Amino acid sequence: MIEFMTISGFLGAGKTTTLLETARRLREDGRRVAVITNDQGTELVDTQLARSAAETGEVTGGCFCCRFDDLVKVAMDLINDHGVGTLLAEAVGSCADLQATVLRPLRRYYGDRFTAGSLMTVVDAERLAALSSNNGNADLSYLFAKQLEEADVIALNKIDLLDAETTQAALDELHIRYPSATVAGYSAKSGRGMDQLIKTWMSQTAAPRNVEIDYNRYARAEAALAWLNQTLIVRAPGGFDGDLWARTLLEHLSKAAQDEGWAIGHAKITLRAPGVLSRFSLISSGGAPVADGPAPGPLAEAEACINARIACAPTQLDDAIAAAVRAATEVAAAEVERCGGERAFQPAYPQPAYRLAAPEPSAQICGCNGAC
Repeated sequence: MIEFMTISGFLGAGKTTTLLETARRLREDGRRVAVITNDQGTELVDTQLARSAAETGEVTGGCFCCRFDDLVKVAMDLINDHGVGTLLAEAVGSCADLQATVLRPLRRYYGDRFTAGSLMTVVDAERLAALSSNNGNADLSYLFAKQLEEADVIALNKIDLLDAETTQAALDELHIRYPSATVAGYSAKSGRGMDQLIKTWMSQTAAPRNVEIDYNRYARAEAALAWLNQTLIVRAPGGFDGDLWARTLLEHLSKAAQDEGWAIGHAKITLRAPGVLSRFSLISSGGAPVADGPAPGPLAEAEACINARIACAPTQLDDAIAAAVRAATEVAAAEVERCGGERAFQPAYPQPAYRLAAPEPSAQICGCNGAC
């Protein structure tokens, strides 16, 4: 049986870093692992990163629940083509209701091929504080809460950035609010707590409970964010500083979002050239970009993939990205050519292929864990 493990969580929580570090550690233990990424659009930063670390498939053009048949096909292709025994699937950051629309359908209709494990939801303390408050977009806060409510495991990421008191306070808050979940703190970046988190995730029993979700609020939350995926070629005859270009772009975008009062779900850039793959991330308006990996040196040419999810109108995001690209290109004395992607858009109303209720407690005597 193929293990099918699903990870969720709001944008910017560190799901991809967690997923890839989990894949690395499982491979070191001798498992054959593949990763499945997911997005409302195409041209994904996360897929580029995943492919550099593991066999990877992707489900694009909608969340796992609305593209369930695509998810199964991608999973089967990875199994048949690469002989994997463990699949790690990362749901798009605005997705919820995964127990009812993905995990239970997998157990019911494909239980002869997959063992659908527990659902792990990743959260960071900064996002927890922001989206748990009464400020900001109420529908986004509702979506965030539903992601946590349905989790079997809640993983508090980025504890390396917190002191012990703040970490414990966040863990205590999660324990109190979501008593049905197992809560664990860790840092995907430093590795602290990762082994215990993986052990917990892989061994946790999925909870047979229903989570009520207002799909109108869910749809409004997704539509509150404009999504943009774009690919550019950046070049300069004498070479350009890739680190300067990417940081300037995200700094310009950060300031624009702060000036306009836009919340940032995330903004990511990868720069790819022969022997180079660097990622830069931004998760808050007014915040500073963060680089993963070594800074790229002088580059004659590089492919830049930009993903941005920001609470504004799609036309506003198009304009903001265009202005940020111009600013970065001028500072780095480079030139750009757009070669892929789409204009910014808002996700469509979620329409899952399946939505299965949890069985009544009396139905659990068969040990199927909600499959029948």
